[in-house]
Amino acid sequence: MLHYALVFLVVALIAAALGFGGIAGASAGIAKILFLIFIVLFLVSLIAGGVRGRRF
Repeated sequence: MLHYALVFLVVALIAAALGFGGIAGASAGIAKILFLIFIVLFLVSLIAGGVRGRRF
Protein backbone atom coordinates (compact mmCIF):
# COMPACT_ATOMS: atom_id res chain seq x y z
CA MET A 1 0.00 0.00 0.00
CA LEU A 2 2.92 2.30 0.67
CA HIS A 3 4.05 1.60 -2.89
CA TYR A 4 0.75 2.93 -4.26
CA ALA A 5 0.99 6.03 -2.10
CA LEU A 6 4.45 6.73 -3.48
CA VAL A 7 3.27 6.13 -7.06
CA PHE A 8 0.43 8.61 -6.64
CA LEU A 9 2.86 11.08 -5.07
CA VAL A 10 5.16 10.84 -8.10
CA VAL A 11 2.19 11.21 -10.47
CA ALA A 12 1.11 14.30 -8.53
CA LEU A 13 4.59 15.83 -8.73
CA ILE A 14 4.86 15.20 -12.48
CA ALA A 15 1.36 16.56 -13.09
CA ALA A 16 2.14 19.65 -11.01
CA ALA A 17 5.35 20.24 -12.96
CA LEU A 18 3.43 20.03 -16.23
CA GLY A 19 0.72 22.39 -14.99
CA PHE A 20 -2.19 19.99 -14.59
CA GLY A 21 -3.55 21.37 -11.32
CA GLY A 22 -6.64 19.19 -11.02
CA ILE A 23 -4.81 15.94 -11.68
CA ALA A 24 -2.00 16.92 -9.31
CA GLY A 25 -4.45 17.76 -6.55
CA ALA A 26 -6.39 14.54 -6.96
CA SER A 27 -3.24 12.42 -7.03
CA ALA A 28 -1.84 14.17 -3.97
CA GLY A 29 -5.12 13.60 -2.13
CA ILE A 30 -5.12 9.90 -2.98
CA ALA A 31 -1.48 9.61 -1.91
CA LYS A 32 -2.29 11.25 1.45
CA ILE A 33 -5.23 8.92 2.08
CA LEU A 34 -3.25 5.80 1.18
CA PHE A 35 -0.33 6.91 3.34
CA LEU A 36 -2.62 7.47 6.33
CA ILE A 37 -4.21 4.04 5.82
CA PHE A 38 -0.72 2.51 5.65
CA ILE A 39 0.33 4.21 8.91
CA VAL A 40 -2.84 3.08 10.71
CA LEU A 41 -2.44 -0.53 9.54
CA PHE A 42 1.24 -0.47 10.51
CA LEU A 43 0.43 0.74 14.02
CA VAL A 44 -2.32 -1.86 14.42
CA SER A 45 0.13 -4.54 13.30
CA LEU A 46 2.73 -3.37 15.81
CA ILE A 47 0.22 -3.35 18.65
CA ALA A 48 -1.18 -6.77 17.71
CA GLY A 49 2.33 -8.21 17.45
CA GLY A 50 3.27 -6.77 20.82
CA VAL A 51 0.19 -8.16 22.50
CA ARG A 52 0.62 -11.62 20.95
CA GLY A 53 4.33 -11.69 21.74
CA ARG A 54 3.77 -11.49 25.51
CA ARG A 55 3.29 -15.05 26.73
CA PHE A 56 3.42 -15.53 30.51
